[in-house]
Amino acid sequence: MPKDEVAQMRRVHDEHADVLWRFCLRLVGNDRSHAEDVTQETLLRAWRHRTILESSPAAVRSWLFTVARNIVIDDWRSRRARPESPVEEVPEPRRSAEDDASDQLLLSWMVAEALTHLSEDHRIVLLECYYRGRSVADVARRLGIPPGTVKSRTHYALRALRLALEEMGVTG
Repeated sequence: MPKDEVAQMRRVHDEHADVLWRFCLRLVGNDRSHAEDVTQETLLRAWRHRTILESSPAAVRSWLFTVARNIVIDDWRSRRARPESPVEEVPEPRRSAEDDASDQLLLSWMVAEALTHLSEDHRIVLLECYYRGRSVADVARRLGIPPGTVKSRTHYALRALRLALEEMGVTG
């Protein structure tokens, strides 16, 4: 690498790396290791797109923050992409060190928004079965419909929810 490119990257690192790392740390819920990875990937992308580095320091910082945010969102999406599950085999919610408050908040906002795109019948069945944790038999009694209808509505509601989330860009 030519000396001027090294000097340019050193300048970008000196001016932005600390602030960028703190920004990434907030984005990933204080996971220091993940924040370091995102910061490193962001700076690597800056090196690959060196023309941005010729901009003003404020424009460079804005570009770095946007790239870091996109990396975190892409990571979040790839961790959550799951195949459709039959109603009888609904997975238990995952709890891991990677899950943090910001991911959970973003996920709940996205799901809440996607739920508004469902029919009332589908939304009620999902809320009763998944969010209130009621059994198929209990939901059937509460809604006054056969258990088979609860299962059928749940199946189609999950498909509709998945489609709504895909339209929002959450899953691929």
